[in-house]
Amino acid sequence: MPEGHTLHRIAGELQDAYAGRSPSVTSPQGRFADGAALLDGREVERGAAWGKLLFLHFAGERTLYVHLGLIGTFVLSRVTGEADPPVVGQVRLRLLDGDTLADLRGPMACEVLTPPEVEALVARQGPDPLRPESDPDRAWASIHAARRTIGELLMDQTVLAGVGNIYRCEVLFRHRVNPAFPGSRIKRATWQAMWEDLVHLMPWGVRTGRIITLDEVLDDVVAAVDGGQEARGLDVPREFAVYQRTGEPCLRCGARIRTKVVAGRNLFWCGNCQRRS
Repeated sequence: MPEGHTLHRIAGELQDAYAGRSPSVTSPQGRFADGAALLDGREVERGAAWGKLLFLHFAGERTLYVHLGLIGTFVLSRVTGEADPPVVGQVRLRLLDGDTLADLRGPMACEVLTPPEVEALVARQGPDPLRPESDPDRAWASIHAARRTIGELLMDQTVLAGVGNIYRCEVLFRHRVNPAFPGSRIKRATWQAMWEDLVHLMPWGVRTGRIITLDEVLDDVVAAVDGGQEARGLDVPREFAVYQRTGEPCLRCGARIRTKVVAGRNLFWCGNCQRRS
């Protein structure tokens, strides 16, 4: 499932492509025909995301809400010379304006909402490290009161919005936190450090389109951007400290990386390094 940085990136792309314009909105597949009719020809105001929820706000207080789920994709592309480009696959929603095309396939949710409905949906989410107005104390209150493990809590979008399995595994490793500790045993200072780390790392995921959790990789990316290269075009290696490294040596201590299904996903950690509560 795409993590929060992907939804923020798509929101920015949709805003750049359509804000101030009135694209045609259709449902080639037919399953979103009624919703598309409500949005067709309306001016796009802005794109936004909260955690794994994607929003495209239209004039007239209508908002397109999308949750990609496990298999959904929202792909923007340029088209030339064709007034109505051919449809490939099961396209739930299509936005088309001039030479800019956006096709949505396989989402878990695709709906038209009113402002109160958007507010109610967002209110059920935890704070999002990519939203500057988010309050980490809200997440801390949920974590500190919970009997569930920190490995479970970090995947609960009502506790912390936007963090998925990769960021979960990697941030726990970066701060030496045992994923099996109950949330109530996590120290306040440890949580604050984890939050600040996510606030630092996740924007680079938005900018590059890749999850970056190794400091040496991030240092190279920062140096390249400072040198004038575009972040989105960088060839960022897909390398992690623990994620999908079962049985391999820990980069910090050499112990073997372990794995266990937690909250429906394979969690990876170092049993030697990650003893901290």
